[in-house]
Amino acid sequence: MASFFAPRADSAQTRRLLVWYLGIRLAVVVFFLGGATIYHLRAAHGMSPALVVWLGTLVAVATVQTVISALILVRLGRFERFIHGQLTWDLLFSLAVIYLTGGVESLYTFLFILVIVAASVFLPRPQLLIVTSAAAILYGSLLDLQYYRYLPMFGGQDFPTRVRAAEVFYAVFIHVGAFFLTALLSGYLAERVRRSEAAREQREIDYGDLEQLNRAILVNITSGLMLVSPEGRIRSFNQAAARITGYRLEEVYNRPVEIFFPPFAALDHALTLSLQRGEAVVKTSRGNELILGYSASHVRDPQERDLGLLVAFQDLTEVKALEEQLRRADRLAAVGRLASGLAHEIRNPLASISGSVQLLREDAGIGEENRRLMGIVIREVDRLNLLLSDFLNFARPAPLQPECVDIAGLFDELVELLRAGGQASSVRFETCYEPSVIMRVDRQKLRQAVWDLLINAVEALPSGGTVRISANAAAGEIRIEDSGAGIAPEAKDRVFEPFFTTKDRGTGLGLANVYANIDAHRGRIFVEPSPLGGACFMIELPEECRQDCTPEH
Repeated sequence: MASFFAPRADSAQTRRLLVWYLGIRLAVVVFFLGGATIYHLRAAHGMSPALVVWLGTLVAVATVQTVISALILVRLGRFERFIHGQLTWDLLFSLAVIYLTGGVESLYTFLFILVIVAASVFLPRPQLLIVTSAAAILYGSLLDLQYYRYLPMFGGQDFPTRVRAAEVFYAVFIHVGAFFLTALLSGYLAERVRRSEAAREQREIDYGDLEQLNRAILVNITSGLMLVSPEGRIRSFNQAAARITGYRLEEVYNRPVEIFFPPFAALDHALTLSLQRGEAVVKTSRGNELILGYSASHVRDPQERDLGLLVAFQDLTEVKALEEQLRRADRLAAVGRLASGLAHEIRNPLASISGSVQLLREDAGIGEENRRLMGIVIREVDRLNLLLSDFLNFARPAPLQPECVDIAGLFDELVELLRAGGQASSVRFETCYEPSVIMRVDRQKLRQAVWDLLINAVEALPSGGTVRISANAAAGEIRIEDSGAGIAPEAKDRVFEPFFTTKDRGTGLGLANVYANIDAHRGRIFVEPSPLGGACFMIELPEECRQDCTPEH
């Protein structure tokens, strides 16, 4: 039965309609029957006292029934049977009123029409026709019984005893036709109302879903979104924007955009078309700089009023760093290929020169000055050989051979070598790591990289200072810091390039080899200012280098 029920059986709307229905029905009964009773009681010639008593009784019964129905309605969760019961009661109550007020001559036939209208509100069209048919049958049966004088008569009842057949036929024809015409019209209108209500609710549901979807998109989108009003104030700032920049919505809302994002301040005045691509450098709430890639476009409401500028942006800082690493790797590869070819071409002539000069030095007729000059030639040839060895190491790196290494012991060994060699007699070393720090690395490559960094740090302290070595196996981080003069900003991006050096006699391959050795581990190395005042070289090793293992001996 629920599938034929017009409204949703468990809806709050149906409950509200039933409350209104009970109230209006009681008001109609009291107004018409109660008013008629009072009128005839006060009139000099009215209906019989017995009929007045019957009508008053019907008003009282209707009142009690309405109160009981209201109490039952409060406890109900579904309403199909309740509605059917109320409509059945209304049909019988209307029949009783018509019977007591004269049958064919009754003025209260319209009560059946009110019942049909009420049924059109609560029932679908098939059930509405059943209610209408029931009203027609009850009314026609009453008039037939009245015509054949089968109706019981009560004392004092003003009821016509002789009714003509034509009069009965005419009354049935008119009223039954009115019943079905009312059913068709009210059913059609109620159906239109239900469809309109369903369409409106569906639109409301759609709008609600769209609003929730938009909110979910704004919350979960990875791009930062910021709406800047025509007055240059920030009016919207999603969670991704807060995560990227570090600013909370409460901090930036309705404040001038130039306070937080100066590059975006001029966009609203200069932008006439959508900006598909742009880059800007901004500072986060923590003070560090970010490179943001952004697009911007004007937002307008349905009335074409300008709501401001919508800026969508992403953090490109890591992307730019990776691009720089790729460019550096390309340069290193090109230089490596060049170095490999030159090393082979130069080494053989150098060997011939060195051998020839050594033979000449053995001649007893050579003077001391010539011997000294030949010694210079041999030393420079050796230095060129060392440079060529660096070339070859850079151009043809050995395959990675990872093993579990106690890098704390490795660092201690390198510090002792520097102290024993007298290179760091005036340098104080700070070691900030556990007694045992185990990582899976290529021992030789990492040793060479850290050695070169320590040599650079010591050479940056000709008058003494502090070198700090830090290691964190869990994070895969190694730091080499010094208290020297640091690296000039213009040289920061070139320190790992081959042949770039700030030293008078440097080859420019030391840090390039460091970069190659760390890159072989698929790690990263970059330089930044140190709290000690000089440079900090930070090495980040990948996850596979942080595995828990036992050092191999």
